[in-house]
Amino acid sequence: MDDMFRFTDDLGPAKIIHIHQAAVPLRAILVVDNVAAGPSIGGARLAPDVSVDECFRLARAMTLKNAAAGLPHGGGKSVIFGDPAMPAADKERLIRAFAQAIRDIRDYIIGPDMGTDERSMAWAKDEIGRAVGLPRELGGIPLDEIGATGFGLAAAGGVAQEFCDVRLDGARVAVQGFGAVGQHAARYLAEKGAVLVAASDSQGMVSDPAGLDLAALRAHKAAGGHVADFPGATAGDRDAIIDVDCDILIPAARPDVIDAGNAGRLKARLILQGANIPVTAEAEALLHARGVLSIPDFIANAGGVICAAVEYAGGSQSTALAAIEEKVAHNTWAVLDRAAANGTASREAALAMAVERVRAASALRRFG
Repeated sequence: MDDMFRFTDDLGPAKIIHIHQAAVPLRAILVVDNVAAGPSIGGARLAPDVSVDECFRLARAMTLKNAAAGLPHGGGKSVIFGDPAMPAADKERLIRAFAQAIRDIRDYIIGPDMGTDERSMAWAKDEIGRAVGLPRELGGIPLDEIGATGFGLAAAGGVAQEFCDVRLDGARVAVQGFGAVGQHAARYLAEKGAVLVAASDSQGMVSDPAGLDLAALRAHKAAGGHVADFPGATAGDRDAIIDVDCDILIPAARPDVIDAGNAGRLKARLILQGANIPVTAEAEALLHARGVLSIPDFIANAGGVICAAVEYAGGSQSTALAAIEEKVAHNTWAVLDRAAANGTASREAALAMAVERVRAASALRRFG
C-alpha cells in the first residue's frame, strides 16, 4: 500500500487531490480529511519541501482541532510548493492559480498558514469567493494582526498551570519560531506575568536568562532583522532553543521539531504547542514519562481556526476573542481533567475526546 495511506482510517481522508499546472508553474496538494460536521477549514501552506504525508497529517490535525473546538466545520489542508520569500507578483500569480484550481472543491475553505497571509486570502477570495483570514478591508478578522492563535495559547496556559508545577506569573518562556504565532503568544503570556528568556527563527536563536525586551525584539523582527542579530543578548544556533533553561516551551514553527532524539534535552515543564504537529508521538510519550505536561496542538493552538470560523459566520473581532477564550480554556480543562482521571497522557485524552465528537457528527450524516 502506498505510504500516503498509512494513516487512513474510518475518519478519512475524504479526498486527496494533486494539482499541477506547468504554465504557472503550480504544484500543490489538497487533502480534505473529514466533513461530517460541515465544510472543512484549513490553511494553505507555502513551502519548498512539503509532502502528501505532511499535508495529510495537518489535515487530520484540523479535523481534530475543529471537532474539539465544537465548530461546524471539518478538517482540510493544502500545501503549495514554493519559496514563501518569492517576489509578491509571483506569489500572487501562484495563489490565484491555486484558488482557481480548487474552485469546485466546495467542501474546502482556504485560510492562511505558513508562507501565506491575509493578502493571499484576499487573492483567493477574489478568484473563488471563499476564504477566511481576510484583511479588514474585506470584512475579515486579521488572525495575525490580533494574534488569535497566540491568544488561545495563553488561555491554554492559564488552565494548564492548574495541572502542573508551573505558574504563569514569573514563568520563563522560550519560543521556537518567533513569527506571528510565537510573538503574540509571548505577548499574551507576558501580560500574565511570564518572561521571555529565549526565541529562535530560521536563522538562529537569542537568549537572556534575565529576560529579553519583548517589545524591542518584536520591533527588531518587524524591521526585517533576525533574532540572532538582536543586540544585548546571547546569540546561538536555532536548534539550541531546545536546550534553554525555561519553564514553558512554545514550539511555533514546523512539524516534528521535538522528537525522540531531543525530547530528553528539554528543560521545560510545560509545552504549549503553537505549531501544528510540532511534537512526534514518540516524543510525546517520552515527555509524559518524564512528567512534562504537553498541551496538544489541536487543543492549544485552536485560536486561529476559531477566529476563522467566527469570521466565516459573519461575527466580529470581539466575538472571536471571546469564543477563543471560552473554547480553548474549556477544552484544555476537559482534556487535562480527563487525562488525570484516566491516568493517561494529555494527547491520548485529547484524541479520544475529539474522535468521539467527529464520530457523533458522522452518525448524524446520511453517509456518516
